[in-house]
Amino acid sequence: MPQVAALFRYPVKGFTPESPDRLTVQRDGRVAGDRVLAFRFADAATPEDRDGLDYWPKAKGLSLQDFPALAALRLAYDDAALRIRIAHDGAELVEAGLDPQGRQRITRAVTEFVLDSREGSRLERPGRLPLALVGDGVRSRFQDRPRGFVSVHGRASVAALGVAAGVPLDDRRFRSNIVIEGLEPWHELEWSGRVRIGEVVFRTAGPIVRCLATHANPDTGVRDAPVLTTLTRSLGQREPTLGRLLLPHEPAPARGAAPRSEPLGTIRVGDEVEIL
Repeated sequence: MPQVAALFRYPVKGFTPESPDRLTVQRDGRVAGDRVLAFRFADAATPEDRDGLDYWPKAKGLSLQDFPALAALRLAYDDAALRIRIAHDGAELVEAGLDPQGRQRITRAVTEFVLDSREGSRLERPGRLPLALVGDGVRSRFQDRPRGFVSVHGRASVAALGVAAGVPLDDRRFRSNIVIEGLEPWHELEWSGRVRIGEVVFRTAGPIVRCLATHANPDTGVRDAPVLTTLTRSLGQREPTLGRLLLPHEPAPARGAAPRSEPLGTIRVGDEVEIL
């Protein structure tokens, strides 16, 4: 039977993932501790949203899609102490908490790194500086879509894509929450109805159409794999797709209701995956 091979959560949107042995899925469809912080461009907030905490698309802040050099940074987040440590090539760039002074130090270090990277000129475009580190470090807020989802892909699909591209690929390029082994390549794209993973029953949502973030090498931050064109030209997909989205199999919150961040269930490495 297929089972969970790896789990990931991304405390800061666009930065290094954590690889825990378990994840908590919330009733709002998000993973606890996932994308609880983000670096927002200066022009991303609206007059009604001065803190930038409502949903905004990744084009409004630092993301691997436009700033692949971020993949070369190594970020560790202590969610108990609310502290971030960022390193590059083994050297610490900054370590600080989420108090106002700490946020300033973290933001300054990240800004300097990006400005000195290959994509530095992109950050200098009108409306992007100064960056703001937004989020309280606890609430999961900054997924790529307004609705919370859990993302999943099969390890065999990544292997098949790597063969087609002629480039070794690994799961980290695709930034999913759950990686499954024991499936045939692309089988997860055929799922419909309900799926049980560990303690949680999901209903299948749409497939994940990929962006240029997948071209970034997760170690070097260099775009070195033609993922999108391989999916469409070599593998014949209409849109470059790998992996899919899942939602908890229970009624969604009423429109206008506050998101439900209470725990729904736990998923662990080694848990079985069952198509219901």
